[in-house]
Amino acid sequence: MAPANPHVLTINGGSSSIRFAVYDAGVALRRRLDGKIDRIGSSGGTLSVNESPDTPQATRRLAADDHRTAAGFLLDWLEAQPVFASVKAVGHRVVHGMKHSEAERVTPKLLEELHRITPYDPEHLRREIGLIEAFLRRQPGLPQVACFDTAFHRTMPPVAKLLPIPRRYATKGVERYGFHGLSYAYLTEELVRLDPAAARGRVVLAHLGNGASLAAVRDGKSIDTSMGFTPTSGLVMSTRTGDLDPGLVYYLARTERMTAARFQRMVNHESGLLGVSGASSDMRDLLVREARDVRAAEAVALFCYQAKKWIGSFAAALGGIDTLVFAGGIGEHA
Repeated sequence: MAPANPHVLTINGGSSSIRFAVYDAGVALRRRLDGKIDRIGSSGGTLSVNESPDTPQATRRLAADDHRTAAGFLLDWLEAQPVFASVKAVGHRVVHGMKHSEAERVTPKLLEELHRITPYDPEHLRREIGLIEAFLRRQPGLPQVACFDTAFHRTMPPVAKLLPIPRRYATKGVERYGFHGLSYAYLTEELVRLDPAAARGRVVLAHLGNGASLAAVRDGKSIDTSMGFTPTSGLVMSTRTGDLDPGLVYYLARTERMTAARFQRMVNHESGLLGVSGASSDMRDLLVREARDVRAAEAVALFCYQAKKWIGSFAAALGGIDTLVFAGGIGEHA
């Protein structure tokens, strides 16, 4: 029998995973279950589910060659769970929200806008729109809400948003947006709960995972962040380059006839830890290999070196650091 209380389902479609959780929507949200589909597009894909603190994690292998396949598998699994009958709304993490500064109910108009701004972040928005539309097809009466990763950074001052290119592009929305905002909003709320005085100070938040970024926060507001116009920029990541000399675009176009589409694929899917190590995009694999594989060791060292530089740069932007917070798969476990 389905639980009597209404529940909320949250979906976080990442670059190589789909995380989900079901919450009892009472006065204080209580998590009923959570899980993730991991290593999408790689070998060894799994569905892992935690149903309660008292039961062991249940894991099963699956072949998820892409996010569309993974979304179908997740919906099949969710619809088979008794708790799903009491789910009254779905909240989606949406990476890019342009000027949106708060969450919004998904409507045909909002979906049309998300499709229109897909060129601003083709690597994420297509997958996230695909998840929303998958739920629309299977559960058309279920309300859905888009929670934007860029919203947290709308407080950045103009100097932190500007890109040093001709001004005419700014009128087209080409600026530094920043990402991982939902993670940063949560971390800021938790810091307020744990140490209100620290939350009012100079804080650097380090979200280190397959996608990695850092944010400089003062008095709970974002003043700068490492990612810029797209999530490809900033710190080196699992398969993304992070910041790169723009002259490399012309060099590769001239010497290898590399197209813009091919360059986009290289900097997002073939670079970062994977490109440097030549072995894996996963920090867990690289840490196992680093003692015997010099390229794996160099990839780990590069990640740590760049993270240290970003922390230093934000110390300058903030005029010092009072609190440093680590989050994300690498930040929590490595």
